[in-house]
This record gives sequence, structure tokens and C-alpha cells, in this order.
Amino acid sequence: GGGGGGGGGVMAAGGAGAVLRGLLRRRLSVYHAPCVSARLMSAQTKKQDALDSYESLKVERVREKVLHVELNRPEKRNAMNAAFWREMVECFNKIAQDSECHAVVISGAGKMFTSGIDLVEMGSVFMMMEGEDTARKAWNLRRKIREYQETFTVLEKCPKPVIAAVHGACIGGGVNLISACDIRYCTQDAWFQVKEVDIGLAADVGALQRLPHAIGSRSLVNELAFTARKLMAPEAESCGLVSRVFQDKEAMMQATFDLAVEIASRSPVAVQGTKINLLYSRDHPVPDALKYMATWNMSMLQTEDILKSAQAVMEKKTPKEVVYSKL
Repeated sequence: GGGGGGGGGVMAAGGAGAVLRGLLRRRLSVYHAPCVSARLMSAQTKKQDALDSYESLKVERVREKVLHVELNRPEKRNAMNAAFWREMVECFNKIAQDSECHAVVISGAGKMFTSGIDLVEMGSVFMMMEGEDTARKAWNLRRKIREYQETFTVLEKCPKPVIAAVHGACIGGGVNLISACDIRYCTQDAWFQVKEVDIGLAADVGALQRLPHAIGSRSLVNELAFTARKLMAPEAESCGLVSRVFQDKEAMMQATFDLAVEIASRSPVAVQGTKINLLYSRDHPVPDALKYMATWNMSMLQTEDILKSAQAVMEKKTPKEVVYSKL
């Protein structure tokens, strides 16, 4: 009975093992995935490797069930222009619906992750707001800010885990972006800057709301937001903003894709349910979040994935060897 991972060993031990075996014999006969469809799929995915074309983003299928979204204006230091604010929403709404994708990596092309908002292009949007009087201008401005907030909120709304891979500078809007990601890695030359106070405004697209949850120290968050000072990679790691630091971009991207593959090989019911409940618990009191979790799992525990995973443990297989249905 024993074996498999730590938890798996316990699960399959003794009586539990016998019970599971009985269940599996009865139910798993139904679940053998036909291998023909796998062959057809691989032919299709080759065609699909380079996905929708965007002006400011490049989206590619880099591994099985893993998408790579690259901020792709290297000649402009990946500055966030009007196309970017729009396309991020389109792109991640699509990814949320894409059953072929289980995990996402987001990085920047060229010399740095991003220099933040494209002031040349975007400055006028906010300074020249339409409206007959102050109230109407304010109304329109509020609508615009809400629209821009959605650009990064989509990263949280997308149930697939999103991993940010940061090299070089990550300034202003970049910090807002990565704070909405689930996991953050960076290179040793990376640095982060909550730049907004330097250009005369309070950050309004997520950094002030999400950073306090990403960094353990309120004092440090406040210091970074009040002074716009640079946070270098070693400090970013020690304060918990990033979980790993790498020698160079190549090593980071390799590790990030490997991590994405690990996540993507797990049951999508389990992984996506985990992301949704982690975010719910961040934003609600513990008793409410527990109640939400119980309601969530009252249906999700009835998945075939649990039986498949349990069988894999007993057969000493890795998650990568289990074929889960699409979600």
C-alpha cells in the first residue's frame, strides 16, 4: 500500500489502500483516455504554438499546457501603452477559457521587464479628461481608472496560476502587474520601484492594495510607496516579494517553465480550485473563507481526479503520468 509522495504514502497505507482499490476497480474502468485523441491533439498544438497576435504582447505555447505571455515592446522598454492596457484583458480572458492551458508564465522581452506606463502616449488620456464640469470629468476619470485596474485584476480572475519572471527593471505599472501574479521569480539584476509618487500620484491600479499581501512587512510596503526607492533583488527575496532569484534570465526562464510544467501536470480541478480559494481567503475573514471552501469542495470532491491521483500514488506514478480530463 505505502509509497508515493509523503501524503500519498499515508493515504494509500493499510485499510485506506484497500478501500481505494475497491473504488478504483469499480470506477476507473470508465476513465481510460483514448490515445487516438492524444495524437490528433499534438498535431493541432503544433499549429497553435504561436497564438493570437497582439501589438504589445507575444503569446506562445512553450510546453504542454503552459502558455508564455511576453511583454513585447523591447524597443520601448516594454512601456505600457493603450494597446497593452486593452490587450492584457483580452489575452487573459481568453486564457481563462482555454482548457488547453493549465499555467501561465509572464515575462518581458529585451533588456528589462517593463519601464511602466508609457507616459508619452498615456499622459494625455488622464490630463485631458472630457466633461462639462468637475463632476462629469471626475465621473469619466473614475471609469477610466476602473478600466485600467481591470488590466491587472484579470490576472487574479484567471483561475490558472500565473508566474511572473522579472529581469532588469520592474517599474511603476510593472509592480502593479506582478503583485497580481501568483508566484514571482527574478534575476539577480532585477529591481522593483513603486514609481507613482515620483510622478505626482498615488498608485491606483493595484500596488497599494496587493503589495501589503505580497510582502510581510507593512513598514517596508509604506516606505517603498512613500519614497519610490528601488528594491533590489536580494531584498525583494528576503521580504518575500519574490520566492527565488537566479543568476541570469536564461536560468530563470528555464526554472519558471519547469515550475509551470509541474503545476500544469496536476489536476486542473485541484489547482484552479486552490487558486480561487487562496484569493477568496485573502479577501475575506477566515470563518467566511472556510464556509466558502466547504461549499466549493462539496461538489469538487466528487471529481474523478481524486481517484486517478490515488491510483497513481498506489502505482508509484508521478502526476505527469496521469491523464486528467480537460477543464
